[in-house]
Amino acid sequence: MTTLPQQTDRKLGLVIDLDTCVGCHACVISCKGWNTENYGAPLSDQDAYGADPSGTFLNRVHSYEVQPEAGAAQLVHFPKSCLHCDDAPCVTVCPTGASYKRVEDGIVLVNESDCIGCGLCAWACPYGAREMDQAAGVMKKCTLCVDRIYNENLPEEDRQPACVRTCPAGARHFGDLGDPESAVSQLVAERGGVDLMPEQGTKPVNKYLPPRPRDQLQAPEDSGDIDVLAPFLAPIDSGPKGFLGWLDRTLEKL
Repeated sequence: MTTLPQQTDRKLGLVIDLDTCVGCHACVISCKGWNTENYGAPLSDQDAYGADPSGTFLNRVHSYEVQPEAGAAQLVHFPKSCLHCDDAPCVTVCPTGASYKRVEDGIVLVNESDCIGCGLCAWACPYGAREMDQAAGVMKKCTLCVDRIYNENLPEEDRQPACVRTCPAGARHFGDLGDPESAVSQLVAERGGVDLMPEQGTKPVNKYLPPRPRDQLQAPEDSGDIDVLAPFLAPIDSGPKGFLGWLDRTLEKL
């Protein structure tokens, strides 16, 4: 079994804004592309264009229709990948030590050469963040793109996970969540970032920013909210239509 470090020098992780995510799956595609072409064994697909396709993904986006206690129903897009937990059960159950958490940055990784594909880590993870690669016979998971974030051959702006770099809506943020002065920590504090399933006691590093309420039928004064009923209101132009409208506009120009 693998022992978790008592503490890590940093806590690198993601902050995902559920209010901004549009469910475009750009992060899913960029993650699949980068990790297939660069880090470790390629992420395989089985019969990708057949009747029963399957494949390995390190990041997925699920969409849910939710009904708040007050307000209109809304669609929430929920990206999910490894949360690099402080108390990661996937690490402690690994019988070969293939799963481990790094002391220098807190990233949870899998040493694929030591992985025997037993699947215990997948059973232990309460988030379903690990996937068996059927072609390689080993478990795969998000690496926070360790081959990008420390690559000095890349421009500074590219030294972040592929999903963060690609997100067109700016819904994904990367940084040190162990530093209260970091941009991601301040964002979590400002927006009330939350843990996913805190009752599991895994202490996930990644945080989620909750979606803001939608469709306020009676927006508070001076709130600046857009009236979502505007398309159903009476048109501003209440003048005559058809030929009479054309004639009226023509006479006004004379």
